[in-house]
Order: sequence, then C-alpha cells, then structure tokens
Amino acid sequence: MGSTRLPGKVLADVAGAPLLARMMERVRTAQTLAAVVVATTELEEDEPVRALADELGVGCFAGSPDDVLARMAGAARRFGADPLVRLTADCPLIDPSLIDRCITTFLATPGCDHAGLAGEFPDGLDTEVIASRALFHAAAVARLPSEREHVTPFILNRPDAFACLRIPFPVPLGHLRWTVDEPRDLAFVREVYRRLYRPGVVFGWLDVAALLVREPELAQLNDGIERNAGYRRSLAADAAAEALG
Repeated sequence: MGSTRLPGKVLADVAGAPLLARMMERVRTAQTLAAVVVATTELEEDEPVRALADELGVGCFAGSPDDVLARMAGAARRFGADPLVRLTADCPLIDPSLIDRCITTFLATPGCDHAGLAGEFPDGLDTEVIASRALFHAAAVARLPSEREHVTPFILNRPDAFACLRIPFPVPLGHLRWTVDEPRDLAFVREVYRRLYRPGVVFGWLDVAALLVREPELAQLNDGIERNAGYRRSLAADAAAEALG
C-alpha cells in the first residue's frame, strides 16, 4: 500500500474489483501452480492487503517492508515452495500461459536455479522461477540494497554460482508498459480491461497486443515512463553503501 508513486495501487479499482484481485484471477488459472501466496509487509497500512488475501482464499505471509528478499524467503519456507514463482503484485495483465511456460522450462532443466522471461517483453509480464536452495542462499548472504529489495539480482549476477535460464519472449514489445507504477499506468490498464475483460474469461498478452494494433493511441496513455526506475535507485543506494563501507 505504501507505493511512493501511486499509494494504494494494489487495491485500486479495476473493472469493479481491486487490482490485486484481478491479478489473482489471472494467476490462479495457470495450470502448473500448486498454490498462490501474497507476500506483503507487517505494516499496519498493509492490513487491507492481508484481509484481501484472506477474502480471496489465498495464503499470506507478512514480512519486512524493505527486505523483499527476506520476505520472499520467509514465504517460501512458510508454504514449502520449491520452486517459487516470483511475480510483482502490480501486474494485472500478467499472462498465466507465460507463467506455465517458465515453470515447465524450469522443471525440464536439471539443476536449474532460476528461469525467467527474457528479451523485449512488455514491462508487466515479468515472471521468475527460483529454486528454493538458490533463494535461501541469496537471503543468507546478499548484502547490497539492490539485492535485498529486488530479490534476484544476487542470483542473476553470479552466473558462475547459479544456473540461470533465459526464456525468450517471441516478439519485440519492450517499449510497452503493462505494469502499474503511476496514475497513467492505471488509466491504461483500466482501458484495456474495459475493452477485453469478460467474467470467467482470461485474455492473454496476444489479445492485449492485438488491441494496441487496433487502437495504438492507448499505448500513449503511459508512454515515456522509465522502466525499472526502482532498480536504478537501488543501484544508486548500492554505490552509496559501498562508499560508506
């Protein structure tokens, strides 16, 4: 709930339900998931998120507001997740078929520590599958702010220590934003849902891409917003921490 650019965004209304609930509808249709868990914080302001998880009948883990890596590791331990699929909760256009593809590829690759979507995919389809052994090791030894806040950089930046697999996205759509960080992102998502959402039917990334071909002006609603701005700020915090150290 404490998003700096769009406070309360995970409970913002999207087609008559909280954004997080709409995302859950989509995630729960993935065929390869054993369970879905919300990993939120212990802060009082996130009580509505915990209450929504209970209302939706999904597991919930409350942990550190700043150490997201520890929070993910805690959720994995609490619910016995191995592997763990990491999704950020501001992506209500996430595609369950891509989740299934990443999980299937991970499971078919012996010794894999991490499998994630790669290439020029729209911001908001990010999907990562992580072996619990790799996640727990990272949580035990990672020190940099970027490694604690963004969960997987410790793993991804050490190819000699971890077996990481990149799963290519089929078309170059990396210029598009399908995540919700700012009010303009929320306006875009609401317009997509207004056109594509039907109860009980999950539209996919191909449907959204086709919509933008028909109505290219929709993409202008949130055009020009920096991608991965939060990670860039974390890298700056890394530099400051190293300088102090």
